Amino acid sequence: MALSCRGVCRGASLILLYGKRPVGVKASLCTPRLASAKSSSLWFVRHYSPSQARHGIGRSIVTGLKWANEKYERFLQRRFPRFYMLYHTFMRGFRLLFQDGKEVRRIVARMLSEQTQHQNLPYRDMEKIRQVRRDLIKAIPLVIISIPPFANYLVFILMYLYPRQLLIRHFWTPQQLVEFQGVYHTQRAQHHWAIVKGLESTSTSVQDSRLKSRLVELCSKVRSGVHPVVSDVHAVRTLFSGPPLGIKKMYADQKRHLCALLFLTPRLPGFWIGRRLNTHALELMHLDRAIIRLGLHQLNDAELREACYVRGLNPDRLSPGQCREWLTQWLQFSTHLKESETSLYLHCMVLLTINYPKHPRH
Repeated sequence: MALSCRGVCRGASLILLYGKRPVGVKASLCTPRLASAKSSSLWFVRHYSPSQARHGIGRSIVTGLKWANEKYERFLQRRFPRFYMLYHTFMRGFRLLFQDGKEVRRIVARMLSEQTQHQNLPYRDMEKIRQVRRDLIKAIPLVIISIPPFANYLVFILMYLYPRQLLIRHFWTPQQLVEFQGVYHTQRAQHHWAIVKGLESTSTSVQDSRLKSRLVELCSKVRSGVHPVVSDVHAVRTLFSGPPLGIKKMYADQKRHLCALLFLTPRLPGFWIGRRLNTHALELMHLDRAIIRLGLHQLNDAELREACYVRGLNPDRLSPGQCREWLTQWLQFSTHLKESETSLYLHCMVLLTINYPKHPRH
C-alpha cells in the first residue's frame, strides 16, 4: 500500500514539535488519526503557555540588566572612583528610600485595618513615619528640579555641591551623616543662650514671687554650668501652661528661637509658628511614651543616639551609657507632662542639654 506523503509529514512534524509521539502515530510511517491530533493539542496547551514564555523572557532581561549594571559599576569604580562613590551613594539612597516607603505604607495599612490611633503605635513605627515625612518634605524641591528633560544632570551637580542642603539622610555617606548632624546641632546651639535670656526676661512679669524666684534660680544654675535635675524643672512647670510662657502666650521672638531646636523655619507669622511648635512637641511626647511602653533597654546604640539628637542633645562625643543615662532622665521629666505643657518640653531641650554631661553641683 502506497504511503501518503501528507500523512508522513504530519506525523513527523508532530513528533518534532511536541517532543513525543502522539497516540496513533506508530513507529512505522503511517497516517495519524484525527483523535490523535486532538489529544496532542491538549497536551501542548497544558504544558506550554504564553505566560511561561513571557516569564522566561522577563527573567532573561532582568539577568542581562543586572550583568550590565555590575559591569558598569566595575568600570566606574576602576576609572572614576570619586564619581563611583557618588553614584553608589545615590543608588543606595534610592533603595533605602523605596524600602522606607514600603514600610510606611504597610504601617499605615495596618493602622487603618486595626483602627489604631497614631499615638498608640509602637515606637519604631511612629519614628519611621516621622522620619519619612520629614525626608519627603525636604526632597520635594529636588524632585521638582529633576522634572524637566535632562535635568537629572543638574541634579547630580547639585548633589555634589550641596549635599547637606538638598539631600536627605538616605543619600549621605556615614561620614557625612556624622558631619552634617554636627553642623545642624551647632546651628541650633547658637540659639541656646538667647532662649535662656528670654526666660530671664520673662521672669520679671511673673506675679507669683515663689515661682519667679525658682525660675530665676533655674536660669542661674544653667548659666553657671550646672546641669539641672528633673525636680528643678518641675518646680516651675505651671508657668509654661499659661501666661507668660505658654505656647500661645510667649513672645514671638522666643518662639522663633525655639524653631531652631526642631529645625523649623522661623520666617512665618507668630500664630503659625506656635501651632507648628505645639504639633512637633506633642509628637515627641507621644514618642517618649512609646519608648516607655517598649522599654528603654530595647533600643540599640544607633536608636539611642538618634533619640538623644532629636530631643536636643548632641551624642557625637557621648558613650552609649551616657546617652542611656540622659534619656532616662529625660523620660522621667516628660512622662508627667500634660499636653498643655508643650512649651516646657521645648524649653527643656535647652535646659536639660546645654550643660550635659556635667554633673550638678551640691
